[in-house]
Amino acid sequence: MRHIVILGNGIAGITAARELRKGGADRITVISSETDHHFSRTALMYIYMGHMTYAHTKPYEDGFWAKNRIDLLRAQVTTIDFDHKLLTTQTPGDAETTLAYDVLVLAVGSSPNRPGVLQTEIRGVQGLYGMPDLEQLEALTDAKQSGTSVNRAVVVGGGLIGIELCEMLLSRAIPVSFLVRENSFWRSVLPAEESAMIGRHIREHQVDLQVETEIAALHDDGTGRVGGVTTKAGKRIDCQFVGVSVGVSANVGWLRETDLDIDRGILVDTYLATNVPDVYAIGDCVQHRTPPPGRKPTEQIWYTGRIMGETLAQTLLGKPTAYQPGVFFNSAKFFDIEYQTYGDVPANLPNDGTIQSLYWEHPNGQKAIRINYAASDSAVTGMNAFGIRQRQEVWTRWITEKRSIQYVLEHLAHANFDPEFFRQHEADVLAVYNAQHADAPVRARAKKGLFALFGK
Repeated sequence: MRHIVILGNGIAGITAARELRKGGADRITVISSETDHHFSRTALMYIYMGHMTYAHTKPYEDGFWAKNRIDLLRAQVTTIDFDHKLLTTQTPGDAETTLAYDVLVLAVGSSPNRPGVLQTEIRGVQGLYGMPDLEQLEALTDAKQSGTSVNRAVVVGGGLIGIELCEMLLSRAIPVSFLVRENSFWRSVLPAEESAMIGRHIREHQVDLQVETEIAALHDDGTGRVGGVTTKAGKRIDCQFVGVSVGVSANVGWLRETDLDIDRGILVDTYLATNVPDVYAIGDCVQHRTPPPGRKPTEQIWYTGRIMGETLAQTLLGKPTAYQPGVFFNSAKFFDIEYQTYGDVPANLPNDGTIQSLYWEHPNGQKAIRINYAASDSAVTGMNAFGIRQRQEVWTRWITEKRSIQYVLEHLAHANFDPEFFRQHEADVLAVYNAQHADAPVRARAKKGLFALFGK
């Protein structure tokens, strides 16, 4: 019986452990220094906002692990001896111990970036990545615990974590200045129209969104805590908390002096194997030597970690399985606007005209659909949806089958996942296309069922 050791109890590591147990009898040990049990990291904001408790974020009750013979070890791994397959672990207050493995799975995740002046020991400057960050945020923004009221907060960097921090702080009635380096919110990811729409929405929620703004200096209030920031334009903003949201990087710094091949992440092959025998890597810490078609070498996304855990388990159970995440997708929420993206929707279209784009936006500025398609054969390559829920399986099929923009518009109602009596806008999207292609208009095909009766 092998001893499989998994470093990290996030979604990648835990999925691998569960799938291994389903199909085999190997001894399994999961090591984490963050928490005793796996929890949903994406739910951290809801704990802070009072919508959930920590217990609610644990998908499995605490007795699940012993019942399924998965050993959990709360410890920090300090060194790895790959030649002798030994880990050195340390728990607070205890001496170091060693643990032998037969197969090692590195699911060590990522860590928030702290560039430039944000690399500071001043209290009140932090990101939101794990449970320690949440506990620290709770303490810093609670006047009874910290002894200091937060009259204003500054959030640095756009993106999903940044908007979550804004929403969390506003739930405690803390005013927020949101500083974004780009000329529009999340412009490195979103096309100009969508970025402008979300920017307006952010400001409508009383966030002081400042674009083309970077921090030049942080100021200590005299007690070791942040008291303000100065931007590169010379403007000072007094604040008692600074949230850092400038992306994440693979948590591999402590492994760089080992025999592992590491670039931006731990380099793995199609089967998630590293260059070291019997050592594999999954999740946020991974960089693919040969990325799957349509994917990037590094993708720090929840569901890709889950797929990697499932994939690796099959290989370790004797059924070699290549990592195949399929069509790219992601989803998020910007205050009241839900966002979904499928396939390839770059922030800027290529200059060579190979990709065309259809964009529709509702007059209320809270709904939009973009569909990208190839100029050569009209095959749909990607889509964005804001405020209108779409069916993942439908868009995945259309993109995989290279369905034409005309076909997609004819059947667009079939992708709608909003409740039955919600207002539907497929006809409006179609009208935009037909206005641009008056010589070859497209007619929608009616969706069977209640949509045919009440969809308009």
